[in-house]
Amino acid sequence: MNALRHFLLALQFFTRIPVAGRLAAWVGYSPAMLNASAGHFPGVGWVVGAAGAAVLWAALPVWGAWVAALLSTAATVWLTGAFHEDGLADTADALGGQVSRERALEIMKDSRIGSYGTVALLLALGLKLALLASIAQRGAALAAAALLAAHVLSRAAPLVVMRALPYVSDAAQAKSKPLAEAVSARGAWTGVLWSIPAVALVWQAQDAMNFAVTGLLWCLALAAMLRLLRRRLQGFTGDTLGATQQLCELALYLGLAARLP
Repeated sequence: MNALRHFLLALQFFTRIPVAGRLAAWVGYSPAMLNASAGHFPGVGWVVGAAGAAVLWAALPVWGAWVAALLSTAATVWLTGAFHEDGLADTADALGGQVSRERALEIMKDSRIGSYGTVALLLALGLKLALLASIAQRGAALAAAALLAAHVLSRAAPLVVMRALPYVSDAAQAKSKPLAEAVSARGAWTGVLWSIPAVALVWQAQDAMNFAVTGLLWCLALAAMLRLLRRRLQGFTGDTLGATQQLCELALYLGLAARLP
């Protein structure tokens, strides 16, 4: 029952899906519970990925690959409230220029978007649409599998960041603070259990070579973010977790869209 409460709390935090009334009273809330829910990030990815896959599956035979990719992306962005995209934009604004660590943390707290953030969002969304359209042209089943696996496994990547680096934001009012400060070993294993079926899904959808390339790209994206955060911030913030999710999602689409000889 505690695991279900933690999952529902994570679902409420990361999506627009309402957990209200008697259900909310049963789930409860505390900073410790919110922190414990971190291991269910990939579980939230199953819900978001399923919504995107359903929209793409329905739209593909009617409007074709590009419109289906656009509608699917719009559905996932709406469902999450652009939570991770906002993190990507803030991270790009803060770390795009050569500013001090203190100044970078200040920029992340600014609600305005700058040129680095705008460019990062445009490039990320454009690449995501192109890759999803490319995958969808090869069949609805492959595209649905790609959406499910990418949304799950990209949300496993922030757990690695949270285990490897300390939380560095000093904003007492930051809503992600109780969630991001630490991930227990139990929470990490919860994320692994959520992720295993997604790995199997990627394996089923590809041959061995493509599977290896997809895994390598995910690892490279995660390693690049870890290196950047360790060098520039000596830790992570809630925004950088969103950026990590976005980059690893793109890396998985790159691998799934690749057509190796």
